Amino acid sequence: MSKVEELIAESKLSELLHKNEAEKQKNTVIWVLAIIGAVAAVAAIAYAVYRFFTPDYLEDFEDDFDDDFDDYFSEDDQV
Repeated sequence: MSKVEELIAESKLSELLHKNEAEKQKNTVIWVLAIIGAVAAVAAIAYAVYRFFTPDYLEDFEDDFDDDFDDYFSEDDQV
């Protein structure tokens, strides 16, 4: 009977060891994904701050163009 009990104990120990290894692999994957997510979040925040503080030069160009365009035509020229 002791041989059977030893086999059962050994199989349970083996299952626990394999379970522990699988758990370590899951933890590694979770940590890698967490680090990638954190880097992506920091990059997104940096880009948003950059876009917020960068002046919009196109808006100034459009305003200047409208002013010049109005100088060439008078109200008498309109049909």
